[in-house]
Amino acid sequence: MRCEPPSSAEPINQYAVVSYIPGKLGDFITRLRQELVSGCVAQSHVTILPPRPLPARAEIAEADLKIRSAPFPAFEMEIPKISVFDKTSVIFAEVSRGSECFYEMHNALNSGVFAYDEPYTYHPHVTLAQGIDPAIVAEYYELAVRRWAECAPRPAAWIDNLTFVQNTTANRWMDLAEFELRGALVG
Repeated sequence: MRCEPPSSAEPINQYAVVSYIPGKLGDFITRLRQELVSGCVAQSHVTILPPRPLPARAEIAEADLKIRSAPFPAFEMEIPKISVFDKTSVIFAEVSRGSECFYEMHNALNSGVFAYDEPYTYHPHVTLAQGIDPAIVAEYYELAVRRWAECAPRPAAWIDNLTFVQNTTANRWMDLAEFELRGALVG
């Protein structure tokens, strides 16, 4: 996500909450996404609240998110392996350590102005490739597994922030606000 939309793109009523993956692991995942899906501009992240329309202005949702996210501490996330969601052919990096924290945040934040009946059961992960032809998913999956084994830095990262994002007519996400988790180290 974390990008600027083209100047002709207009914001739409579709919002999400993500946590960007910092450091070498985040940079590696962003490059891997670009290798797997040409033209991918999304920065590596874990989605806490998947895309949804909101029944209120963004400013109200931002204030609500600030209050609801305040109790959550920063935590370590670990990514041990690559998998595929069979129903959607999405290739993703599995979150092991830290997944319970993502579940807790998702459950607490998916209420009030952010309440939404999501089409899929929440599963903390890092998307590596989506929207690819199901006929070549196995080939892309093998490439992702190979790159992960060859090049991935230590598969852990410190998650210390949430970012409120909004989609545009060009399907480019804009950062609206960032919230530090409790105990985050300020750089």
